[in-house]
Amino acid sequence: MAVKIHPSVDKGVTPGKKGFKGGTLTCKCAKAPVTVTLASDVAFNHACGCSKCWKPEGAAFSVVAVVGRDKLSVTANGQKLKVVDAGAAIQRHACTGCGVHMYGRIENKGHPFYGFDFVHVELSKDKGWAAPEFAAFVSSIIETGSARPEAMAAVRARLKELKLEPYDCLSPALMDAIATHTAKTKGVLKS
Repeated sequence: MAVKIHPSVDKGVTPGKKGFKGGTLTCKCAKAPVTVTLASDVAFNHACGCSKCWKPEGAAFSVVAVVGRDKLSVTANGQKLKVVDAGAAIQRHACTGCGVHMYGRIENKGHPFYGFDFVHVELSKDKGWAAPEFAAFVSSIIETGSARPEAMAAVRARLKELKLEPYDCLSPALMDAIATHTAKTKGVLKS
């Protein structure tokens, strides 16, 4: 059985449609869902293993992309949104009803990604979004408890099989060692 990454890519990465114009993202609430409208396609769509991004139940990675902040508007039930961690570089706006992160915004004008909002296009019923292109913060799935250190070779192999090149800041072995130490310190990983 293949290593599970995220439901939207586990059966293969679906290509985007050239000229796709955007669409609507909807939270998981059955009543009064938060709706966010994107007036363009996304860029830099990728699998992300960081501990901050929203992931659906059972997913080791999130799938997240960016869109220009001028292309994003909250179009329904925005009063339900609350910033998850006001101290984080990316201000993740989550629905207080279902917990889904609807978008993440960088308010620091000096940040290299200022002007981009982070979004999860899996929250859209619209088809054609740019496909995921790579995987970032791969070692962080050890810290989140989504994978054991000895499973990382298989995780990276699966990402490559899906044509999602895995990236870390240092060599994979060094990043796994750092993440393993952090996970043990947090109590997420038992020896």
